Amino acid sequence: MQQPAVPELAHTTTRPIHWLATAAALAAVVAASGFLQPGSATAAQHEDPGDRAAGATTHAVAAPDPAAVHFPLNCGPVKAVVQRKASGDLDGDGRPETVAVVRCDAGSGTPPNGVYVLTRPAGGKPRVVATLVDPKDQFSVSAFGVRDGVVTATLDGYSSDDVPRYRPDVHDRAQWQWRDGAFVRSTPARASSV
Repeated sequence: MQQPAVPELAHTTTRPIHWLATAAALAAVVAASGFLQPGSATAAQHEDPGDRAAGATTHAVAAPDPAAVHFPLNCGPVKAVVQRKASGDLDGDGRPETVAVVRCDAGSGTPPNGVYVLTRPAGGKPRVVATLVDPKDQFSVSAFGVRDGVVTATLDGYSSDDVPRYRPDVHDRAQWQWRDGAFVRSTPARASSV
C-alpha cells in the first residue's frame, strides 16, 4: 500500500471541538462589536460671523421631517404620502429646508403631485412655507433633486383631458431658487418640452 504524499495533519481533521471553538470565537466577535459602536454622526457646524466675535458658534440643525407636517392637500378618505424628499439650505441662512414631493395615496391611477418646501423655526415644529407645484396643476414629478440651493424637477402632464392619465404627453423641466424673499421658477439650460 502506498503512503500519501502529504501526511495527514492534525489541524486539518475537523472534530466537534473545532466547530465549538469557531462558534465561540464568532460569538465573541459579534458581542464585542455591539460594544464598539461608532459615535453619532454630526454635521458641520455653521458659524455666524456675528457670533464669531463673541466666540460662540451655532449648532447644526436637522432638516425638517415631512412625516411631522400636515400638507395642504385634499385627499378625502385617503392619506397624503411623501414619495420623495431632499434637503438643503435653500435660502442661505445656514439652516436646511426639506423639499417634499407628495400625492394622495389613491392606490391606483396617477394622482397629481404637490411639491412643498418645509422649514422648522428654532424650537418649533416643521411647517410648509412654499408650494412649488400645486396638485391642481395636474403634474406628476418623475425626476427631482436639490443641489447648491436649487430645486429641480421634471414635470409630466397632459395637453388635454382627452390624453389618458397613464400616458402624459407634456414633459417640462423646472427649477426654483430663492431670490428676494421668494422661490423663483425658471427653466434649466438644455430643457425642452415634448
